[in-house]
Amino acid sequence: MNASLPLLQLRGLAKGYAASPVFGSVDLDVAAGEFVAIVGESGVGKSTLLNCIAGLDNIDAGTVHIDGAPMSALPESEQALLRRRLLGFVFQAFHVLPYLSVARNVALPLLLLGRDEPGRVEHLLGAVGLQGLGPRMPQTLSGGELQRVAIARAMVHSPKLILADEPTGNLDPKTAQRVLETFRDQVRIAAAACVLVTHSPAAAAHADRVLVLDANGLRPRA
Repeated sequence: MNASLPLLQLRGLAKGYAASPVFGSVDLDVAAGEFVAIVGESGVGKSTLLNCIAGLDNIDAGTVHIDGAPMSALPESEQALLRRRLLGFVFQAFHVLPYLSVARNVALPLLLLGRDEPGRVEHLLGAVGLQGLGPRMPQTLSGGELQRVAIARAMVHSPKLILADEPTGNLDPKTAQRVLETFRDQVRIAAAACVLVTHSPAAAAHADRVLVLDANGLRPRA
């Protein structure tokens, strides 16, 4: 990556469904080592924006560059490889695989990259407060524990860009604090970037910048 370029760069990003625009003209630069929170009213498209950044949803206009790579211009197969290598995505719906143990769920990104690092898996489980739960199956966990499995999985391969969709929604305040500190540690230690979308003022307070998304794009929070 060219150190003079932002790790994430959005220009003129727009998305709509049928005749209904969701958002338009989204411009954003996020540097390595930066933690950005995006807030906004329900239905304004915060989750959709993350999906567009990750190439999981098509965009109507604009460009997405991640670590200098033109994500929005790549074929789907190359987008998938870029996601695997550079992105960690915390989904609101967890997407934990029910037939794999907690440890194997967390290790999936490493497996896809051909890396065998059981110590890294244990470290992340401990970081999110799930130490000792590696052998458990997902159906034996609470919603908050499943959320933490998803968070550990998103960070286990030390991605350059973490995209987190309401990652503290199912967590108690103490655990939420711990998870957000883990995000910040990852950003600092790995020279990564994190974009968090949230309704929680407490979660947004951990960010270096807080931006508001509406139909016209992104603006700094007053």
